[in-house]
Amino acid sequence: MTNNDNDDNQGVVWAILIGVILLAISLAVGMGLYRTSRAAGGADGAVSTSAAVGAPVGAAVGAAPGSPAEMTNAADVPSIRVENGVVKFYFATGSAALANGAAEALGDVVKGVAAGRKAVISGFTDVTGDPAKNEELAKQRAFAVRDALAALGIGEDKVDLRKPEAITATGSNAEARRVEVTLQ
Repeated sequence: MTNNDNDDNQGVVWAILIGVILLAISLAVGMGLYRTSRAAGGADGAVSTSAAVGAPVGAAVGAAPGSPAEMTNAADVPSIRVENGVVKFYFATGSAALANGAAEALGDVVKGVAAGRKAVISGFTDVTGDPAKNEELAKQRAFAVRDALAALGIGEDKVDLRKPEAITATGSNAEARRVEVTLQ
């Protein structure tokens, strides 16, 4: 082995070592940013009147419901809001996936059902796309919320799935892609 071969091998080893170090630094910085953004986004799962649950990272948690700040940040990601006893599940376009925090958000509904009331679930859609597909998607979203209640021990006999009077809601498309749960 010549001295040049040895220098070439050392260069490769140094390049790999530097690459691994840079990768480790990038991962550490990325995880730190992720944790910081999760903490800032209210990911603690606390629910109160007009509180965001499962809100997207960086969402305007304190923004007024339906305000431009809230809808801009939450335009196409699932989230949950509890407003005046109504649990509102918001969905991404074309999706029936629930945001994290469904169990916490439904806590008062579960208590109300245990006290003899009935959970009423209504699905809404936005105005874009095929109305028949939107109606089916609204139904699938309502079923996802019903399944979340079932996972919390609420039987189907205690849940009423209702088609809202108007399938589409007013406001932004993100506001219209929702399922509401109330007690009756």
